Amino acid sequence: MQRRNILILTTCQLISATGAIIMVTLGGIIGAKLSANPTLATLPVSIMVLCIAATTIPATVLMRKIGRRRGFSIASFSAAVAAVLAGLALYNESFGLFIVAGATFGINMAFTQQYRYAAAESVSPQDSPRAISYVLLGAIGGALVGPELVKYGQYAVPSVQYLGTLVAVGVLYLLQSVLFRSLGPLRGEEAVPLQERPRPLREIVGQPAFLMAVLGGATAYGVMTFVMTATPLSMHIRDGFALEDTAGVIRSHVIGMYLPSLFSGYLIQRFGIARMMSAGALALVAACLIGLQGQTYMHYWYALVLIGVGWNFLYVGGTTLVTLTYRVSERFRAQAVNEFAVFGTSAAGSLLAGTIIHLYGWYTLVLVPSPLLLITLVSLVLLRRDPLIARLQPGAA
Repeated sequence: MQRRNILILTTCQLISATGAIIMVTLGGIIGAKLSANPTLATLPVSIMVLCIAATTIPATVLMRKIGRRRGFSIASFSAAVAAVLAGLALYNESFGLFIVAGATFGINMAFTQQYRYAAAESVSPQDSPRAISYVLLGAIGGALVGPELVKYGQYAVPSVQYLGTLVAVGVLYLLQSVLFRSLGPLRGEEAVPLQERPRPLREIVGQPAFLMAVLGGATAYGVMTFVMTATPLSMHIRDGFALEDTAGVIRSHVIGMYLPSLFSGYLIQRFGIARMMSAGALALVAACLIGLQGQTYMHYWYALVLIGVGWNFLYVGGTTLVTLTYRVSERFRAQAVNEFAVFGTSAAGSLLAGTIIHLYGWYTLVLVPSPLLLITLVSLVLLRRDPLIARLQPGAA
């Protein structure tokens, strides 16, 4: 395992998670402050997620041409620019400019989501579950740093609330851009042997295991984004919880997303990918059921933490599975399809979140993911004996 690469990717994951948590926590709140229409409060966050989906394929094409190291570095710089734009939007009280900042930040996040592929390409294939898990662990630091930057940075510039937080985010992304310049070589960057000619895309995408991997990732990210985007609005705007309480729930949620990475890679190797993905889907179902029980602080806390854990098992499992479905020469095309599907679903969830929470409330919101979760669970049962999925069953070679 290339320890330097894993360390760099983990550190950069920490920075990216810090920025993402701040944007999610403040996005709807600042949006509500700048927009005259409350149904549009989450529009900047939704545009951000839409830009993630729209940029996944261009990001993959760019990294195929110039390499992951340079691609990641350029994307980090774009995030610093996004932080500057968001600060200017606050200073000028411009909702339109804040939307532009969210869109620019989304461009960077399309690259951020591919850190896990860089981790898998830094190690041998059999070690990829653990490498993916280790890099995702960096987000735990983001879960601790992000809310603190929100708390202590919101009044750092007395005349403009939250401006100090955004300045700090911009500095962190500039540091990240520099860090990526020292990323080492990755598996597959050397010349591809002739016998590894890529198959037609329809053949890759048509594999049941590939479809299951995409469905798992889309469900994990779609449900998580849908509920998490609405939570600050529901807690802080509608239910009147303090900003610190809302940030604390988001912090616990993100820790729930990434802390299981300490052992989720091992659990996949120990119990099999189908079981761990099923456990993730069941955790998401349990979170929605808890959300139906009430809107106290602890109901929000337990629901969001469970959503985090379910996301981790389902997302790490889906990512591991998708890496088994393509050859090295096919990786960029297969990854682009997977990312577009996953973050397209995430964008749809983000777009729906603000409208549903405003028009129908929290209880309807936590019921909406039920059909997608049911489809995912049934598909996992039907495909558990697929040869590729069986490769990661206990005792498999």
